[in-house]
Amino acid sequence: MGNSQASPASASSSRFVMASRAFSKQELDGLRGLFTSLAAQSQTSGRAISRSVFLEYYGVRGPLGDRLFQLVAKESGGSDGVTFEDLIISKATYGRGTRDEVDEFIYQLCDVTGDGALTRSDLESVLASVHETVFAVKKEVVEGSNNRPFEAFLNSAVLSEDAEAVSEKSMSLSDFRNLCILLPSLRKFLGNLLMPPDSGRPGFEVPLLHYPENISTDLLLLNKEYAWHIGGGFSQNEVQEWKLLYHSSLHGQSFNTFLGKVTNGDAQTVLIVKDREGSIYGGYASQPWERHSDFYGDMKTFLFKLYPQASIFRPTGANRNLQWCAINFSSENIPNGIGFGGQPHHFGLFLSANFDQGHSFTCSTFTSPPLSKTNRFRPEVIECWGIQMRGAQDEKLELVKGTVLERFKEDRNMLKMVGLANASD
Repeated sequence: MGNSQASPASASSSRFVMASRAFSKQELDGLRGLFTSLAAQSQTSGRAISRSVFLEYYGVRGPLGDRLFQLVAKESGGSDGVTFEDLIISKATYGRGTRDEVDEFIYQLCDVTGDGALTRSDLESVLASVHETVFAVKKEVVEGSNNRPFEAFLNSAVLSEDAEAVSEKSMSLSDFRNLCILLPSLRKFLGNLLMPPDSGRPGFEVPLLHYPENISTDLLLLNKEYAWHIGGGFSQNEVQEWKLLYHSSLHGQSFNTFLGKVTNGDAQTVLIVKDREGSIYGGYASQPWERHSDFYGDMKTFLFKLYPQASIFRPTGANRNLQWCAINFSSENIPNGIGFGGQPHHFGLFLSANFDQGHSFTCSTFTSPPLSKTNRFRPEVIECWGIQMRGAQDEKLELVKGTVLERFKEDRNMLKMVGLANASD
């Protein structure tokens, strides 16, 4: 009788045939060309891509890079390196597979020790690799620095499983999926490691921050790591330029000054608050801050936390109560100030028109918890950044910067906000 079980070689060949069907002939030819080029640099007589060449090409640093190489080379055993069959099977599963297949691959990838348990130690290694790869920070600098943003990312993880192989708690696949929802930049990064490195890989791009040269970075709430985190909530993958529009320590804790600064041409803004308890959080407003007697905005708006935990909370579609900007209304039903989500007097995030107090409640608009430790808070620092695509507005802004026209536009915007501009204009 013949052997009814397929040999490992035939099983691997079958998986390769199935995986190849995920690509067009042109795509397969391109992948074959890439493999041939990298294998030629690997001193393997063209049979495989060596570990050093693989890691250099894909540019993934630290333990995560080693784990990626291990998983991609898994099909052939990895003794020589990554074979062409390894590359096709991995890219088909990781890049073209079902949601469950992709999530399972990334989940295994983050288990950098390969012991079958995704622990806090594994996540620390993953985030260290992110820091090295995305922000070009050397490993010894990462380990020796006070890295608050990545501490906040780590604090968002829930580890609910008792793993037999290790003494510490581990993450289930469900835990990991929930973490990826809260940290979409991390999910984008982990989901695009095998994309060509010159293709502007999602999760690898960091917004460019522009602020006056005389401002110390210690004064700013936003840094490039937090900007990377917030940027993960945007639908587009282009590099954005973020310009500091308002800072309470520089411009004074004034609602009118805030409005004058943020309504001068930048439609998309990121509002960040640090309260007196030390928590940092805010919201992304996809529409301009304009005087309304009711909610407005679109489904691109979201809330976020930065410290002590980092999370993003997107709209659920439960309602359209997205953005709020009320100025000089006398009705108690229309609270003057700016906010996001929830209901009047019970917002997901709200700053009063005096900028001296605010509140944050559980919010069905974004399925967000209170962002502050207590529902009512007092802001210590308020910061707002305008967002634009790289270079899109630079020339236009330079033409009017510092001119009478710019000052006139700012004054007109301010008058419109408070409802005093000539309606016939």
